[in-house]
Amino acid sequence: MDFTPTEAQAGARDLAARIFGDLSTHERLRAAGTGSDPELFKALCTAGLVGAVAELGLLGLVLLLEEQGRTTAQVPYAATCVYGSLAITAHGTPEQRERLLPGIEDGSVVVAGALPAQPGVRAVARGELTGSVPFVPWLRDATHVLVADAARRLWLAPLGEGTAITPVELTAPWSAARLTLERAPAQPLGAPGAYADLLATARTAFAGLQAGVCAGSLARAVAHTNTREQFGRPLATRQAVQLRAADAHMDTEAIRVTAYEAAWRRDAGLPYATHALTAAWWASEAGQRVVHSGQHLHGGAGADVDHPVHRHFLWGRQLDAHLGCGAEVLQELGELIAHGE
Repeated sequence: MDFTPTEAQAGARDLAARIFGDLSTHERLRAAGTGSDPELFKALCTAGLVGAVAELGLLGLVLLLEEQGRTTAQVPYAATCVYGSLAITAHGTPEQRERLLPGIEDGSVVVAGALPAQPGVRAVARGELTGSVPFVPWLRDATHVLVADAARRLWLAPLGEGTAITPVELTAPWSAARLTLERAPAQPLGAPGAYADLLATARTAFAGLQAGVCAGSLARAVAHTNTREQFGRPLATRQAVQLRAADAHMDTEAIRVTAYEAAWRRDAGLPYATHALTAAWWASEAGQRVVHSGQHLHGGAGADVDHPVHRHFLWGRQLDAHLGCGAEVLQELGELIAHGE
């Protein structure tokens, strides 16, 4: 295994870091509230960072999502890249790729994802969906939604006829909404095995996002404890602070390396379902430990809901829930191993 980024992957990562760093500032995030930042998303599309994902592969996307996570940038980048670009490239028909990928690349088409499979959604007729999904992240920004029905089939539905969205606030400001489908026109996406592959891809990608969230939280904690003094000494000189930060660093690296391995295996055409679950487990379990530590190491400032580190805490807890929580993921991983998969 070699996780060293290619020249193209490294260049895209550095470009993403500059764009997120310049535009996802504390002031802009406050102004966005619980919505998204359309100017930032437009900048990402203009720079080609959405269109490049198909060529950069899942490992390349994980590198880019780390940079989004560091700044908790409020854009539907992860969703439209996973459920739009990668899903349609891997499982779409030639007609679907020709019709949808150019719009995804320029930002005129944004795809949200209602995964895992939704027991309340079913196909009532050929190409029509009925049911509801309690919340779908980034649905308020989307033009299309990728839905996995109760039979674990993937359907791509344009928002409009037969669909209704109701804004919902989540722990993190992910521009979410409730999705209601009433004989909504939809197109099937991929063969029966497409669901399992896309779910593993999504888990890996969001684990990469969590690695960035944790790295950003820890970086803020390190900066704070190096400058904040107590009894004439920086907090960072205290052994208890050092040990807490060291544990958070090891947890962050565990999330990162397991996400890299799962992404590398997917790009290499190797089985990666158990590796994606391993990355999701680390992102869920270790991720919530890291964002708690980041907030704790800020002392009283960490309790301020307007402090930048609190945003990392919210994202970390939301990703913990989004990935299925550690116990659920571990159970699924155990079942796969027991069946020899």
